[in-house]
Amino acid sequence: MNIQEYFGRISFNKPHKDTDLQTLTAILEHHIQTIPFENLSMHCGEPIELDLQSTYNKIVRKKRGGWCLETNHLLFWALQELGYDVCLLGANSYEPAENGYTAEMNHILLKVVIEGEPYIVDAGFGGSYQMWQPLRLISGKDQPQGPGIFRLMEDNGTWYFEKVKRKHCIHKHSNNPSPDPPEPESIRKIHRFTLEPRHIDDFKELNVYLQVSPDNILQKKSICSLQTTSGVLALVGWTLAETKYSYTEDMDLVNVTTLTDEEVEKTLKDKFNIVLENKLVPVNVRGLPPNLVDKIQL
Repeated sequence: MNIQEYFGRISFNKPHKDTDLQTLTAILEHHIQTIPFENLSMHCGEPIELDLQSTYNKIVRKKRGGWCLETNHLLFWALQELGYDVCLLGANSYEPAENGYTAEMNHILLKVVIEGEPYIVDAGFGGSYQMWQPLRLISGKDQPQGPGIFRLMEDNGTWYFEKVKRKHCIHKHSNNPSPDPPEPESIRKIHRFTLEPRHIDDFKELNVYLQVSPDNILQKKSICSLQTTSGVLALVGWTLAETKYSYTEDMDLVNVTTLTDEEVEKTLKDKFNIVLENKLVPVNVRGLPPNLVDKIQL
């Protein structure tokens, strides 16, 4: 594994002499704009191995993406190689249908300390809840970014990650369903976490479970999402949503298209730069409303 090869993968060629916030921000932005969040392996009959070499080969050399366990593990390695003070953390995602957080850890993220100041870094959430810059680990402070306003709230050692939602202006094609009625809540809970350092081995059972459990969203939907300089692309099953942030004040523009099987493969290559070795079987078990970027919780 080679850090320069990783930099080539994320098209990062800026000066990086210091382990400072500016460099960290640039690496994160390049990472999320070139490495998709995707679970396509499990819908191609490919096992996902939770070891760094396998992840590196898949994402860097085969130019694939990965889910949080892969893409954040790779970013963790890269930041360590550069000399950053970084550790892994575990989170419990918020499940709107259950009106609560998952009982078990199901997400991995990073804490990076720069000159005594802690930041939360996450390159593996996908969709419209993907941060674009590191977030200061400070409670109750609004932190505006391209995707919207993010906020961290601390309560008795547990940190809660949330986002102020924006409205969606949806352009739909005739073969898509009507949009859901607007949700009244302006705050979207995303996940909660503690600052207890974790090791990648702590997520091995989760990695196996996500690949075999028929009830989790990653089994029910084939997902590929990628951040752009102005928004986010998301392909779920046969549904492609292209979102432009801040199309108007407090409004994102979402263009939704339903693809054929043949168009799915072409879209992966043209828009996500992914060429699969094995045949993808697109999945979207429950169907997905046009505002899917606001519906995917990963």
